[in-house]
Amino acid sequence: MFTALEGSKVIWPDEQREHVGAIILATGYRPDLAYLDKLSTEHDRGLSLHHRGLGFAGLEWQRSLSSATLRGVGRDAAYVVRSLLK
Repeated sequence: MFTALEGSKVIWPDEQREHVGAIILATGYRPDLAYLDKLSTEHDRGLSLHHRGLGFAGLEWQRSLSSATLRGVGRDAAYVVRSLLK
């Protein structure tokens, strides 16, 4: 697991830096984001408040009551991707 983000690069535990185009983390059915504590998971409608280019999908009340369900996550993911591509 990477330890930090620096622009479009991830920083690995051995301090190596690697450019990435996207980071997709799948945590299962319940959010378990403790491993991201150093990065901060604070967001506004799925867009990170602290790390440009970082987005989340599938979180409870991300944008609506259905955000953490199969019927709502697609809409939220589409919103996050459109916003990140701007």
